[in-house]
Amino acid sequence: MGIMGLALAWETRIPAVAQRERRVEEAFREQDPAPGAAADRTEDTALAAACLSGDLRAYERLYSLHGARMKNLARNILGSATDAEDAVQETFLKVQRSIASFRGQSSFVTWTFRILVNTCYDARRSRLRKKEVTAEDDPQRENAAPRPEPRAAVAHPTLRLALERALTKLTRHQRDVFLLYEVEGFRHAEISSMLEISEAASKNTLFQAKKNLRQMLEPPRASGAGAR
Repeated sequence: MGIMGLALAWETRIPAVAQRERRVEEAFREQDPAPGAAADRTEDTALAAACLSGDLRAYERLYSLHGARMKNLARNILGSATDAEDAVQETFLKVQRSIASFRGQSSFVTWTFRILVNTCYDARRSRLRKKEVTAEDDPQRENAAPRPEPRAAVAHPTLRLALERALTKLTRHQRDVFLLYEVEGFRHAEISSMLEISEAASKNTLFQAKKNLRQMLEPPRASGAGAR
């Protein structure tokens, strides 16, 4: 899986062993809404109403606001820029076809991203089935990981690469929650709607994901061979 949008801010927050437990507890705390949250809600409501009315310009607005973010998330889930483009395109078709079913139980953007996540899951399952069919012809292909997509240089490339490798070792569920929360910036309430889990389950999954990542990324402890 390619991890293209990993935020350096999280990478630099990987704690030392002595601070691990305190930082892990902080992972459960929701961040305060951004100052423009009220304006975002107003925009979201207006966008939903326009799409419901069949205004095609509203879909163009939805894409201009969130298309890049959608592609980034799809690439992180699917590991392929081409598959991500297809998933986003299919998502917009599904949104247009099912817009009448939107009831406002979550924000319109969250609802759209939920469709995107499910579309990516369907694509991933389809790809796995194809791999199973071709595994006998090329046994090494089954375990081959997609090459990461190029991304902007960061201050700590070695740490970034180590984090990307560690993420591939998480369970699919842990990786997806981590990506949605730490990379894409969604809140647990939004993730619970997208993945159809409780907020508590989202928080616990993130907790486990970070715990596993820290265990993989912390340097090995000094050997006690010379200790008395």
